[in-house]
Amino acid sequence: MKEAQYVYEALRAGASGFVLKDDPPEQLIAAVRTVAAGDALLSPAITKRVIRQFTRIPRLAPPKELDELTAREQDILRLIAGGLSNAEIGQQLYISETTVKTHVTHILAKLGLRDRVQAVVLAYQTGLFERRATAP
Repeated sequence: MKEAQYVYEALRAGASGFVLKDDPPEQLIAAVRTVAAGDALLSPAITKRVIRQFTRIPRLAPPKELDELTAREQDILRLIAGGLSNAEIGQQLYISETTVKTHVTHILAKLGLRDRVQAVVLAYQTGLFERRATAP
């Protein structure tokens, strides 16, 4: 769990990505390009461990701005929190990647977040999707 703590601290400090030193070179190059393009990225090898760590963190009250998200934006936020890329979200929801990017931009603006990594942190800090999964 030490890696998850490093990731959490890096994200709290404002990092937009986190990769492991033993990730394949092509993943490292793709990560640099992703972050340089303004997106955020976590190494696939650590994503599940980070999510498990976030589930142990005491929950914060969800910001009232979450109520301003449309149902589609909530779906996209849930999928972002699940670690899906824009292309994967588009495939799952049968919408274009450009449409996903537009929704992500709206989500970040409504929630006052810098990037999708902060959106993931918010989702797990507030337990947003745990509560939704248990709702009828």
